[in-house]
Amino acid sequence: MEASAYKFGPYRIDAREVFHATPLSYAMVNLRPLLPGVTAKEVGVRLEQYHKASSLTFAIQDGPQAGQTVPHVHIHVIPRKKGDFENNDEIYDAIDVKEKELKEKLDLDVERKDRTMEEMSHEANEYRALFS
Repeated sequence: MEASAYKFGPYRIDAREVFHATPLSYAMVNLRPLLPGVTAKEVGVRLEQYHKASSLTFAIQDGPQAGQTVPHVHIHVIPRKKGDFENNDEIYDAIDVKEKELKEKLDLDVERKDRTMEEMSHEANEYRALFS
């Protein structure tokens, strides 16, 4: 039976944002995506194909010193393409910068706007089709 809502740390995640779920994990779209873009490997392979990427970066942040802003361990699955960063490892600097910005402006972020449920549901529906 599909849940009507999920929990992500202190946050409630509407089921329309979730595009893949197992008994122990789920994959969702972001309210405020930081980068383009669990059953991390399965989700990653399908997102890599969908975004016509050639590789994936998995970033796990566990604890504030690791850049974690949501108090819940999670994995960022980031489709990658040749040349998306001049130096391949610059992705980690970009993640760090965005996570620090998010932490400083978590409730005051005016540059990145929340997406509507309609926008998130549309993206989740596209991804959900990859698993059917």
